[in-house]
Amino acid sequence: MSSTAEKYLKPEVIRQVSRLDLRAKFIVEGFIAGLHASPFHGFSVEFSEHRKYSPGDNISDIDWNVFAKTDRFYTKRFQAETNLTGYLLMDLSGSMGYTYRQELTKFEYAISLAAALGYLMIHQQDPVGLIAFDKEVRKSLAPKSKRSQLGNILSMLAGLKPTGETEIAKSLHQFAGMLRHKSLVMIFSDLLAEPGPIYKALHRLRHSGHDVIVFHILDEAEALFPFAGMLELEDNETREKLEVDADAVKADYLDAVNEFKTNFRKECQNARIDYVPLHTGLPFDKALMSYLNSRQGRG
Repeated sequence: MSSTAEKYLKPEVIRQVSRLDLRAKFIVEGFIAGLHASPFHGFSVEFSEHRKYSPGDNISDIDWNVFAKTDRFYTKRFQAETNLTGYLLMDLSGSMGYTYRQELTKFEYAISLAAALGYLMIHQQDPVGLIAFDKEVRKSLAPKSKRSQLGNILSMLAGLKPTGETEIAKSLHQFAGMLRHKSLVMIFSDLLAEPGPIYKALHRLRHSGHDVIVFHILDEAEALFPFAGMLELEDNETREKLEVDADAVKADYLDAVNEFKTNFRKECQNARIDYVPLHTGLPFDKALMSYLNSRQGRG
């Protein structure tokens, strides 16, 4: 992978790009460049290359931008064999606004990733919609595959703010009741709530025939606990404060986080749901590859 492509998959670089449309473009282009050296080369060729127009090709596949530059007809090589309706589900809880190192908050990481996935789906002519929830579904954008939909998604994502408390399970049940067709449901959350009800809500989505990917997003500090000495912790949603000795609690804390993730992974595996644990220090390609894997698996 070129250093430029690799660079644009790093959260600390993406943070410096303020426009969400450019963030999405850089993340996806960095990812596609990396795919050329991977087993998914076929996908990247379909997505990113052109071939000369031949009689009988669909005229609507001609890339007029290329024609304007070269005076020759080329068609886009990707073919959306089966259009898959996608939904991006954003958790608006106050805890998603957390960052320790003042890099990307969990929420900024999530919307950067969601923007990139929206970009990928629209470019594959797949309809994609957006849902934002806290204690219930607060905003929704119906799925469309038109190019203008990307602007709608980015505009709504950029206007979202993570505040207050959340009820993930209740919101997922409410969303499940809104769905009429088989869809790919991509959930972006720190999952900081009672796990049992969330498992049930995820099972309901899966049993209704939907493909589900859970992007479990923690802050780098929440995942790795890089603290020492006395530490004051504050609950992002209730604002309660607690002073602890970081060295004394580190091992127990990391055990608890790993157990939480392990249980989610097992529960999701049992239901054939993709579970993708992430933290805000990780490059975005791991998450995009999970999306791609789920697409390949549908073939």
